Amino acid sequence: MPYGDELIQFKTSISLTEFAGDRGYFLDKKESSRNSIVMRNYDGDKIIISKKGLTWVYFSVRDNHDNGTIIDFLQHRGAGNLGDIRKILREWMGTSKNKDSRKEMNYPEPISLARNRKLMKEKYSKSTICNITPYLTTRGLKESPRFHGCMAMDDHRNTLFPHYDDEGLCGYEVKNKGFTGFAPGGVKGLWCSNYYSSDDHLVICESTIDAMSYQAIFNNENTRYISIAGEVNPTQPGLILKAIENLPEGSTVVFGLDNDDGGRNILNKLRDYLKNALNKNYKMISKIPCFGKDWNEMLLNTPSSSREDIKSSVGQDI
Repeated sequence: MPYGDELIQFKTSISLTEFAGDRGYFLDKKESSRNSIVMRNYDGDKIIISKKGLTWVYFSVRDNHDNGTIIDFLQHRGAGNLGDIRKILREWMGTSKNKDSRKEMNYPEPISLARNRKLMKEKYSKSTICNITPYLTTRGLKESPRFHGCMAMDDHRNTLFPHYDDEGLCGYEVKNKGFTGFAPGGVKGLWCSNYYSSDDHLVICESTIDAMSYQAIFNNENTRYISIAGEVNPTQPGLILKAIENLPEGSTVVFGLDNDDGGRNILNKLRDYLKNALNKNYKMISKIPCFGKDWNEMLLNTPSSSREDIKSSVGQDI
């Protein structure tokens, strides 16, 4: 089959509702109609699926850039390059029970979080645990004992950052040049650096790369790091609360969030939640990059000779 014809067949013949259901999304019947299907996943993403002519299309409510066909759906979720995506969809075409999805909209049954977690863990177990990866070196990062074993690399040389919740491994970020994704079937918990008993600081960042960049800039001892991987989902504030309360009372919590509206919104949400929920006294400060939007931009754009001045800067109490 010609290359272009195969892509057209993927976009028209595969039910995006069934496919999304198999990747951890479940139907929201109350918001769905016959022509517009609303699906959510346990990570808080909400997508709207419909048909444009014979082609299945979608858009994500929380990300204006996350929209298009089944090809875009996979690309935005870290499935790899177009060749990788073709392999995934060829396999689906051979195993899908839905052979004539163009006739009607299909309403998939919810897939349990337990099943998703099992599938995600099996996939992550096949990756190689690392201390640094080639992609991270292109972002100006170097190996540090604080992050030994806190990442992995898959067969496509993607960097994987594992996330944990109260039940253990629950998902992982997928990073490489040109894309960011998350494990199919996984949900966001917290990515965590190594912990030491002497730690009395915790830095909260929007991405693992930002957390590693913050450490490279300031190189503070007795400091552990966590990442939320973007927007805060409903379970993460509680996990952050537990991470803080694992520190000695009187420790310092640093909100190292992006210097933009998104970072400020996350700061406001977490600050309000934690001030009401914390049972012990902790110092909370906000620190934002002096240059650029995030800590990695600052790392890449700040000469080493200037970092000593930056290290002496203090955050703003919140």
